[in-house]
Amino acid sequence: MKKLISEVQKLGNETMKVLTLGVISFGIAFSVPAAAENPAELNDLEIAHVAYSADNIDIKYAHLALALSDNPDVRKFAETMIRDHEAVNKAALDLLGKLGAQAQDNFLSQTLNKNSEKIITDLAALRGVEFDRAYAANELAYHKAVNELVEHSFIPNIENEEVKALFKQGLEIFKAHEGHAEMMVRKLK
Repeated sequence: MKKLISEVQKLGNETMKVLTLGVISFGIAFSVPAAAENPAELNDLEIAHVAYSADNIDIKYAHLALALSDNPDVRKFAETMIRDHEAVNKAALDLLGKLGAQAQDNFLSQTLNKNSEKIITDLAALRGVEFDRAYAANELAYHKAVNELVEHSFIPNIENEEVKALFKQGLEIFKAHEGHAEMMVRKLK
């Protein structure tokens, strides 16, 4: 969290105000009870479920952006999120089918899904440039958090090499999303 706040501070005070929702969203989305399991201890099928859930959550955020934003850049970004996250989910489902496996629900998937409801409610209450800024800030915070989790907790602990390769490919895509979201935040300040 300190690393994320440091990154936000680099963007400047004006942007900092806009990113507050994103940072709060990050904290809400990834907060788990202290007694909860460690994400690094999830098995491959639980990790797959978290990734599938995270992708579906970002698809929901993108659909909300398409419904509420008139900004062409925000709309294009949202369309990209839908296209890319649906493609990654399809590849994941295809791989699970090939392996004869099914993703396993877990504490982190449940927490992400539950907490995303509040984020969607908060974003849905906004309009115009206020929505655009909050959506962009949320996307930046969300991609930073997910990318950090995937790179440092999931990939090192995935046992199946095909699953690991898929996560590495996905991480490249989602790091590009993070960069795009950062540019969008700067442009909207």
